[in-house]
Amino acid sequence: MQYDVYAIGNALVDSEYTITAQQLIDLDVERARMTLIDLPRRQALLSALQEQSGLRTCGGSAANTVIALAQLGAKTFYSCKVASDPLGQFYCQDLLSNGVDHNLALDHLAEGHTGTCIILVTPDAERSMNTFLGATTDLDATSLNHEALINSQLFYIEGYLVASDSARAAAIEGYRIARENAVQTALTLSDVNMVNFFRDGLHAMLGDGVDLLFCNLDEAQAWCQSEDMAQIHRTLAAQSRQYCLTLGDQGCSVWDGQQLHRLEAVHVNAMDTNGAGDLYAACVLHGHSQGWELTQSARFANNAAGLLVTQHGNRLSADTLRHVRSNFDQERLAIAL
Repeated sequence: MQYDVYAIGNALVDSEYTITAQQLIDLDVERARMTLIDLPRRQALLSALQEQSGLRTCGGSAANTVIALAQLGAKTFYSCKVASDPLGQFYCQDLLSNGVDHNLALDHLAEGHTGTCIILVTPDAERSMNTFLGATTDLDATSLNHEALINSQLFYIEGYLVASDSARAAAIEGYRIARENAVQTALTLSDVNMVNFFRDGLHAMLGDGVDLLFCNLDEAQAWCQSEDMAQIHRTLAAQSRQYCLTLGDQGCSVWDGQQLHRLEAVHVNAMDTNGAGDLYAACVLHGHSQGWELTQSARFANNAAGLLVTQHGNRLSADTLRHVRSNFDQERLAIAL
């Protein structure tokens, strides 16, 4: 097996700003949601924020996940699309420096604008995202590397892809290739707006079910069209062999295929929730690749995500993440003894 995880997702350069709740209102940004924006809206937001310094990183949900996996020592491959502009060059270099293999060839990048996400973090630690898809709108099945995919343990699909017809088709094609070659599949619902506005497309991406499904409570309630936890469980369990339902500061619920487990969160003073779900998924997928029980993977994920939200930015440093893993290994050993 060449790769532990092969992922497909939107390539976005993240720019994160810390603002007040009133500024969020003044900017007319929907709180705690991902909103798709066009180029003029992007330019207007950046103009309004020009007096503030932003933290810039290679982002996109699935990219955050595979980068964290690579930091943990996993072999990862990422299919995405960027333009030949400076942001596209930055994106390719960031993937390379983090040890993530990808489909991008610098001498074959298309003209245009690389996708970006302006992330606004308010004092309640909530992040509100404004996404200009740019070049990633044209992500299609030609971005799939068939050899890498069929030689992977798991194929991970970012739910945000549902907003683009060609990207959705690429995810569905990747799912087909994975299933035909005994590669496990995983999907994240990504955002409640994806569920509310692209339900049929997400159903198509889920196919006849996945091995592992990720969602938060808002997404689960919208997807299952119910606030009843028993009904939510029945719906999610019918569509996935296992699932992870994150509950913010209340921890998570995980279904391991036989039993539903509730795991408490690590209690911290949160500053910024950007990237927490992506890191959670990375840690669960890391545990999956190591043969851990799902509850062990989820506890590790809670620990890492809990640390991430105490700082600004969408990722932990590689050294910090490995330190979290080392501490968790010692906890597991102590429990075993």
